[in-house]
Amino acid sequence: MAAELARGEGRVLVVAADEELVDLLLSTLTLAGYDASHEPSGQAAVARMRAEAIDLLVVDISTPGLVHIPRLKSAEREAAILFLATEERFTGLLDEVGFSGEDYLLRPFRVSDLLARVHLLVRDGVAAARRSVLERGELRIDDSSYRAWRGDRELGLSPAEYRLLREFARNPGLVLSKEQIAARVWGNSRDDNAIERLVSRLRSKVDREDPALIRTQRGFGYSLVRG
Repeated sequence: MAAELARGEGRVLVVAADEELVDLLLSTLTLAGYDASHEPSGQAAVARMRAEAIDLLVVDISTPGLVHIPRLKSAEREAAILFLATEERFTGLLDEVGFSGEDYLLRPFRVSDLLARVHLLVRDGVAAARRSVLERGELRIDDSSYRAWRGDRELGLSPAEYRLLREFARNPGLVLSKEQIAARVWGNSRDDNAIERLVSRLRSKVDREDPALIRTQRGFGYSLVRG
């Protein structure tokens, strides 16, 4: 993994006011091969993204005057977002506003965890333009817009829900363990409860009508029905 991360490519915008944190992030990302830059506020970041193609936004939630940053189009590209959170209770807030706590790291964090998450998010975004729409039975997944449908109904997925559905669709019928889901969706380990909540949220959106497409293999993991 370390060798792969050292060859990272993509443009990363750091949004933070803490000078020590900014120095750490910029030096770490630059050494890992990313084109990293910085803005001190949410407003400045939004303006920057309107004009430039940014692959990933790394946002420290303690930044003064930080505006709410939804999924943004960055010069015609949808940028991924990684939050740096300082309190456990903020992860619950992420759940409420639709990010579901998938795209965050708690401070202090390990550099290896940061690079693993950045690599995952940037890789998916940079490669999206080169991938076609994935279809599995009633499901249609469009990596160019990060949107998914079951039949004519758009699912409205959060980032992690989208990544999990895509993993299921790439491997229909294959049971994915909780460890595999954590590695493929988040880039590192998560506790069982977090994974179960993620699967439950995805199932509530995908399986709103019959037949159910996501199956639980008790003691083993989860799978998407072959269609």
